[in-house]
Amino acid sequence: MKEISLGSLEENFAHIIWNAKEITSSELIRVCEKEFNWKRTTTYTVLKRLCNKGLFKSEGGIVSVVMTEEEYKANQSQHFIKTSFGDSLPAFFCAFTKGRKLSKEEVNYLADLVDEYKEKK
Repeated sequence: MKEISLGSLEENFAHIIWNAKEITSSELIRVCEKEFNWKRTTTYTVLKRLCNKGLFKSEGGIVSVVMTEEEYKANQSQHFIKTSFGDSLPAFFCAFTKGRKLSKEEVNYLADLVDEYKEKK
């Protein structure tokens, strides 16, 4: 999976579409004018950029989600683990939990995730 990076303004813009799930181009322009003080052309430019990155599509005046926010966050996490921890989830986990106490609930939740993963394999 290729890395998809967004700047903070792009991410704020993406949240508008993710929250709406589907929005007309004209409504998106109105929202961006109010939220960011953008002109129509700026909204279209940013929309086109995010469509080219594979997050959204714009057809017939309707903007819809191609990649959900959860999928985007998973993409970001996978890229971070790959580049920072040599693609090793255990190395990431060790670094993340070092010096941090996990509650019993957190440990049980993580154990359940591992068990669920084993069952899928």
